[in-house]
Amino acid sequence: MNAAAPSLTPTSRTLSWCLHLLFAGLLVLAGARAVADRLPQAGAVVAVAAACGLVYAAGPLLPRVRTSRRAAAGWLAVVGVVWLALLVLTADGVWVAFPLYFLELHLLSRRAGLFAVAVTALAAVGAFAAHRGFSPAIVIGPALGAAVAVAVVWGYQALYRESDHRRRLIEELTATRADLAEAQHEAGVLAERERLAREIHDTLAQGLSSIQLLLRAAARDLPSANAARYVEQARQAAADNLAEARRFVAALTPPALDDTTLAGALERMCATTSARHPITARFHLTGDVVPLPTAHEVALLRIAQAALANTVRHAQATTAEVTLSYLGDGVSLDVVDDGIGFDPARLVAPDAGSGFGLAAMRTRTQALGGTVTIESGTGHGTALAARLPLLTTAGPEARP
Repeated sequence: MNAAAPSLTPTSRTLSWCLHLLFAGLLVLAGARAVADRLPQAGAVVAVAAACGLVYAAGPLLPRVRTSRRAAAGWLAVVGVVWLALLVLTADGVWVAFPLYFLELHLLSRRAGLFAVAVTALAAVGAFAAHRGFSPAIVIGPALGAAVAVAVVWGYQALYRESDHRRRLIEELTATRADLAEAQHEAGVLAERERLAREIHDTLAQGLSSIQLLLRAAARDLPSANAARYVEQARQAAADNLAEARRFVAALTPPALDDTTLAGALERMCATTSARHPITARFHLTGDVVPLPTAHEVALLRIAQAALANTVRHAQATTAEVTLSYLGDGVSLDVVDDGIGFDPARLVAPDAGSGFGLAAMRTRTQALGGTVTIESGTGHGTALAARLPLLTTAGPEARP
């Protein structure tokens, strides 16, 4: 009922109405008993009880009593004065002290409420003793009622504070989960963008580059017979990259791995490279073949595609050796060419328009716990080695 009091909930509203009914019922009881006992001051008792009820009823209707602790204290003081007048007229007014305890503890501060309860209890004991004579039982009733009221109100306030604290914690947890979900969504978007960038670079970009080289060779040989062969190879490369693009949409494994093993895909890739470009690419397989997880196969195939594409475009090599080695606890892919080589320390940054393939290779292998090493020198060719560990050699994601 004031700014310091907790906001009303359905439970607190029920308790408030119960308190109002108790206060009114006790006033009616005091007036009725005075009339029933035919006391000389029965009319005065009824009038004072009615006045006390009217003063009490005015409190919840006054806005300042509900918002100001000082106004609430003034209202309680008026109620207390009228109640004392009732105590002077009849001993039955002592029972009204019990709802007054709850009002004082609820509307006043803890120290002021405790002091008001003590004064109310002393007033009830003194008035009852003046009407009926003093006895220990007279003290026990008001004192026990005051103790019960203090325990109930303070216990309710403690539970309310705990509930409010938990409510704030739940709100903070909900907000934190929302922030975490948003951060995870953003991280997922960035990871998907990076994955798509690697896939496009290792497949579509490399395939389009191959088409460009083939068409350029066809243009040089026109109108020779070789031009038709170059055009057909360019058409086939375009068809392969169209299949790659469709498979990206379907989010499936690369078409090169459909209905074949990793070794078969690498061997076919070497044969296609030798047929399309002036370079001899040979494939070698060593070690005991074991089933590989799909992620390992995709990574190794993409690394081999990017490495051979770089060899064709930049190395000016005549031969390239692609070796897939099963090492027991891991699998290794080596791509070695006899080209012009380069200085690995002087690679162009990926955002400068080139060099993204090597960065994508490292990202792929690091995501699977592997490594990529490059050895090269001007005029000495290039050797690339990608190694992936095999924690398990079989499982639900392994391809036989």
